[in-house]
Amino acid sequence: MIARNENRPLLLANARVIDPSREMDQRGDVLIADGVIREAGKNIRASGAPEGTQIIDLNGQIVAPGLIDMRAFIGEPGAEHRETLATASHAAAAGGVTTIICQPETDPPIDDPATVDFVLRRARDNAIVHIHPMAALTKGLEGLEMTEIGLLKAAGAVAFTEGAKSVMNANIFRRALTYARDFDALIVHHTEEQNLTGAGVMNAGEFASRLGLSGVPKAAETIMLERDIRLVELTGGRYHAASITCTDSLDVLRRAKDRGLKVTASASINHLALNENDIGSYRTFLKLRPPLRAEKDRKALATAAAEGLIDVIMSDHDPQDVEVKRLPFAEAAFGAIGLETMLPVGLRLVHDGSLTLLAMLRAMSTRPAELLELPGGTLRAGSPADIVVFDPDVPWVLDRDTLKSRCTNTAFDEARLTGRATRTIVAGRTVYEYV
Repeated sequence: MIARNENRPLLLANARVIDPSREMDQRGDVLIADGVIREAGKNIRASGAPEGTQIIDLNGQIVAPGLIDMRAFIGEPGAEHRETLATASHAAAAGGVTTIICQPETDPPIDDPATVDFVLRRARDNAIVHIHPMAALTKGLEGLEMTEIGLLKAAGAVAFTEGAKSVMNANIFRRALTYARDFDALIVHHTEEQNLTGAGVMNAGEFASRLGLSGVPKAAETIMLERDIRLVELTGGRYHAASITCTDSLDVLRRAKDRGLKVTASASINHLALNENDIGSYRTFLKLRPPLRAEKDRKALATAAAEGLIDVIMSDHDPQDVEVKRLPFAEAAFGAIGLETMLPVGLRLVHDGSLTLLAMLRAMSTRPAELLELPGGTLRAGSPADIVVFDPDVPWVLDRDTLKSRCTNTAFDEARLTGRATRTIVAGRTVYEYV
């Protein structure tokens, strides 16, 4: 859908308005003007909208803060064949995502202020949603020398990460946490002890053995997370675990939070909705890093998200083209796309009772905004009009040929879903409308 400019005020009327930032879930309206939210609540339409206001009767559809995807790979610069800022933004808009946080694993990596500036300028010129980069934690993503965290943050980096790598040198990671603390910068770290992971391609266990595939033990995640927590305690830095996948890691996370450490965590929608058995007969679109775990781990993650122990649900969007996915499982690339499916798959968890709508939207919108100190994630008056409208009850079947991402390696091809975004608004402008 081509974005269009709407200069006159817009009233989203007769909606179910959900705003996790205020614990709001009620029937009402949302008034938008000049790119910001003027009012969100009851009886706005009855009290009289400004003259010339465009009124859209939503007939009970849900209006919520636009989603903020805290972990997505975009290939630009250097891997535009996988995804560009433009294609990623259209995929995001179709999924109700109004802000993408992109990873630094580009070519060249996002490890200096000039590259941060390039991404921001390209996004302003070509994207229809907001895009903010995370910068590399070490130069060249090589784990050897810290980047200039202060300069990168001043240039516009919202956090610092090694992407899908872990910083194996504990002393370098300690210095990075200390340096980042002085700039109140957030470190987002992939927790994987790579010496334990080895050549593993899926969760270690009986199912991997039956398939004849090498496994990745859960200890590879928990050992690195334990190390990181100890260093957070030592330095006082702000730390976010990039992708938690198992019950043992949840225990580590809970103990850290109980001690009052500045520790938060994400889980991907893939790990909340799928388990290792979904791989079936070597489905490479479900080859992920970290790997899908057992069903008991999936259920524990969903419970943790419902309780708020898991702060953020993200897509872990990782486009891979057909040449690297249509291979034997052990040789195929890791990764699946997720910008367009994060919301409808999250609604699957709502429908089965694992999550409430408030909990889901808090984890997909309000908490990422708080952690990254971004202005979205709320429907409060005066906030940017970044909004998703969705029908939680419309049934549909996902056809990867209709996806807007440049690659179609979705883990949910032909999945029967219930609920989808019907309108996405960014800064008061409708950038997607489902018809």
